Amino acid sequence: MKRLLSLVVPLALCVLLFSDALAAFCGFYVARADAKLFNRASQVVLVRDGDRTVLTMANDFLGDLKEFAVVIPVPSVLQREQIHVGDKALIDHLDAYSAPRLVEYFDENPCARMEMDRQSALKMGGRALPMAAVAERRRDRALGVTVEATYVVGEYDIQILSATQSGGLVTWLKAQGYRLPPGAVEVLGSYIRQNLKFFVAKVNLTEQGRLGFTYLRPLQVAYESPKFMLPVRLGTVNADGPQDLVVYALTRLGRVETTNYQTVKLPTGMQLPAYVKQEFPAFYRAMFDQQVRAHDMRAVFLEYAWDMGWCDPCAADPLSASQLRALGVFWLDADREVPFRGSGGASNVLVTRLHVRYDAAHFPDDLVFQQTADRSNFQGRYVLQHHWTGPETCEAARQYRSTLPARFEREAQTLASLTGWAMEDVTKRMPYAHMGTSPDDRRWWERIWK
Repeated sequence: MKRLLSLVVPLALCVLLFSDALAAFCGFYVARADAKLFNRASQVVLVRDGDRTVLTMANDFLGDLKEFAVVIPVPSVLQREQIHVGDKALIDHLDAYSAPRLVEYFDENPCARMEMDRQSALKMGGRALPMAAVAERRRDRALGVTVEATYVVGEYDIQILSATQSGGLVTWLKAQGYRLPPGAVEVLGSYIRQNLKFFVAKVNLTEQGRLGFTYLRPLQVAYESPKFMLPVRLGTVNADGPQDLVVYALTRLGRVETTNYQTVKLPTGMQLPAYVKQEFPAFYRAMFDQQVRAHDMRAVFLEYAWDMGWCDPCAADPLSASQLRALGVFWLDADREVPFRGSGGASNVLVTRLHVRYDAAHFPDDLVFQQTADRSNFQGRYVLQHHWTGPETCEAARQYRSTLPARFEREAQTLASLTGWAMEDVTKRMPYAHMGTSPDDRRWWERIWK
């Protein structure tokens, strides 16, 4: 028996059915906080220009594939050519390119720096599914459900449904072997009142075996609608807790933000204790959890916004024009392919990475977006600044050393504030955080500077 589940495991984007501030970068990149850091994270790529949208969903499904299906509200009856099977590697590449990152810097020898400054000063003076039986068609009409189209796309059997009543649609789904959770009728009814259609996809095991795939490839649909939105409510009706969703919006004009929820930039550019290098995943999860709590789980967080033509630092190369076209970026020049060489990428495409943690109580409405004219760059970037540990051979070195205790104190306070971790737990990991000028402190400093 199949039952209703949230999309893109555990996306809950729609409904899934299955069984039970620094200068330009001059250090180097250390680690990234990709979607894999979050156990319940699902990924969606939204390509948008004008009223045209291409939606790609990563189906991270675990379980018996014969029990998989997905239901997505869509604005119109989709034709066969509007439905494709995508490449998960492209979503992984986009995730890596846009992920929040940890970067690393090293303080210079203050004595050498002083000499260089002095010298500088001197120098400057398809096939269709079988038709339903007549009796089934009569039953469907009685329920107010119409099967508008059927397709086989790759390893998926696709049906496009319209419905006039939520109860009839629920009855129809149950007749197909699906068990719906409480709350589905009301949510489906709200989509029917908006005159939306329903895209239903199941795995065709025979076709999948013929193609040789052992995993589910992403589904990609293209459509035109003045509504720029992402239906997430259906996925909350049987969720057993909050879910994470990462949206990668690719646009021609500017950054994407939500209109019916607050869009918040994550804290960025903070300098953290050096030991975070070994604990960056734990840090980022804790920091994100803290931001979700601070905004009562009612905000959508901006993690990245950047022109795809370049990056600084590059957690991964920008996607090429051909890769972007495969994700549905339809405004690119098919005859122009500019390889990335460290200073320029594919083309005029801005990527906005949004991260939301949601449930039915805090996100009662679907996500509604708008494309802005803002092309300013933003990235979640966290900094390790390693202190210089060489010998004291000039006055500049002595002055530099005197500033370190306060700096370490600020790093500890920043980490505790961002994560909610107890200050005493943080300082235990960085014993130099409270070093002062007592004889014992001086002996400690002398030891580490040898």
